[in-house]
Amino acid sequence: MSEAVLDTWLAEREAAMLALLERIVNIDSGSYDHAGVTAVAEAIAAFLEGEGVGCEWLPQSRSGHILRARVEGPDEAPVLLLGHCDTVFPKGEAARRPFRIEAGRAYGPGVSDMKAGLVMNAFVLAALRACGAPCPVLGLFTSDEEIGSPVSRPVIEATARGCRAVLNAEPGRPSGNVCTGRKGGVFLRTTVHGRAAHSGGAYAEGRSAILALAHKTVALMGLTDLPAGITVNVGRIGGGQSVNTVAPEAWAEIDLRYVKGGDRARMLEAIAAIVTTSHVPDTTAELAIEGEFLPLEPTPASERLFEIYRRCAREVGLRVEGEFSGGCADSGFTAALGVPTLCSTGPVGGKGHTPEEYTEVRTLVPRARAVARTILALGAGRERASGSGSLQ
Repeated sequence: MSEAVLDTWLAEREAAMLALLERIVNIDSGSYDHAGVTAVAEAIAAFLEGEGVGCEWLPQSRSGHILRARVEGPDEAPVLLLGHCDTVFPKGEAARRPFRIEAGRAYGPGVSDMKAGLVMNAFVLAALRACGAPCPVLGLFTSDEEIGSPVSRPVIEATARGCRAVLNAEPGRPSGNVCTGRKGGVFLRTTVHGRAAHSGGAYAEGRSAILALAHKTVALMGLTDLPAGITVNVGRIGGGQSVNTVAPEAWAEIDLRYVKGGDRARMLEAIAAIVTTSHVPDTTAELAIEGEFLPLEPTPASERLFEIYRRCAREVGLRVEGEFSGGCADSGFTAALGVPTLCSTGPVGGKGHTPEEYTEVRTLVPRARAVARTILALGAGRERASGSGSLQ
């Protein structure tokens, strides 16, 4: 199959892409809205099945259901197209500000992060089903990335093992670039236990969990090392019983970000040491990991994948470079398995997680073409023809 045939197939379907994008943006799908997340996946499945793409449901009890699609090809290692159906927005957000297009930009909750990427992946799968795939191609539409993928992670890892490459359709950077590196992140919660006492009549009998947490907060945020790309942020706190009671309990949520995989254990040890130190006598504390992402660290194989993608993007008129992002994504899980991984291959967008979130409509088809051509190159062995060797 020629690239021109694939390009034409995709170009003729821009209106259909926008129609599907409007449909799923107008479905509330916050991570904890399991029915909404499943409804987004159902809309994707209905489109794919209508195009003859095989779909498999992976039902979940702690999140929305996960959808896995497959386009058959020669019996070789598949390429995985990755994306998540959940957003950060609350129930009712889609009704308050439904999908719209203004001045060439599409708006609406989750339009960029990452429903435009879901649509792009779905149409690439359909194009390869219609025009012929050079190797098997998988599409995974997951359910809980915005909260660290606690349910989806094992599914992502199981699906990615044995793949020749992973392309994660997080939004293309506002610059038009893709992500070749990302930070890892660990989301933690600490609960501090003290002793209640009347703050006027028996102050000395109390042991303030809030005071203990305040000491820990200062120490935790002091672990930040900006030159090394390491940040520790206490993002939420709470606690206490009443204004006239020495606080018997307090809690905090902690965000750790790091660049190198080796920094994870060292920083978690440092955080645990602070949490378990009794800054106020007779207080105790516990620490739990609520969710985490692994870093996307470049490797020779992932760099080669980027070069293939960049060449294919150039062929369809896109100038693309690689960027590093402090944000986390599911791409770190697949990269940690040793599978060549590229992130932010979705349509270009920006202002994610805000009411101003947008997708550049004009990038839907070209970014789909770049991904489809990359799959053709991987399946046809064009990377070997260039003399740079295989990704495997």
